[in-house]
Amino acid sequence: MSRNHPQGFVKTLRTLSVALILMLIDVGSVGAGDKAHSLLVMGDSLSAAYGLKVEQGWVSLLARKLEQEKPTWQVVNASISGETTAGGASRIEGELKQHRPQLVIIELGANDGLRGLPLDVAEANLERMILASKAAGARVLLVGMRIPPNYGPDYTEAFQAMYDELAARHQLPLLKFLMDPIAADRNNYLDDNLHPSAAAQPMLLAHVWGTLAPLLR
Repeated sequence: MSRNHPQGFVKTLRTLSVALILMLIDVGSVGAGDKAHSLLVMGDSLSAAYGLKVEQGWVSLLARKLEQEKPTWQVVNASISGETTAGGASRIEGELKQHRPQLVIIELGANDGLRGLPLDVAEANLERMILASKAAGARVLLVGMRIPPNYGPDYTEAFQAMYDELAARHQLPLLKFLMDPIAADRNNYLDDNLHPSAAAQPMLLAHVWGTLAPLLR
């Protein structure tokens, strides 16, 4: 068979070869699981899937949702059960340095409130986390909490207002109350009446997603 090919055939072959190489590079990148964006969650037991399998928690459900809908995003869950704002503030620099997130979800404060800790200290800790995240180039979604009324109206109202004030001061998107869609029904909780059940986790995810989705750009 002759080795002489028409010039047009050779040109077409070269074009196809370049296209194939580029396609393989693109497929290889996706297949390698490269993630261009990182979302860091700094939370307490409510985000650490306390009492459940890790994969049942709303943060894990979020990770799976992003794999399907926003595949360039990865979720790093740095939440710890029992964590206070002081613990989060002490860890934030290391987490930011390690994971270099584009977005940070801060879901802390409930344990401060339940222990009756000074709110000015909790606010200062949260502000430290916010400022550190912004300094690292990350946007912040602040997630608010509420505490039972038996702590007294002054403390409970000041606790709730703390999140509003921080969000306004630093111009942050705010999810006012993580537990809002499940709080009224005790069937949504484990036997301790504090932590959401596995069945309630998708509702928490849907609630977070409404505020989070516009930030995933």
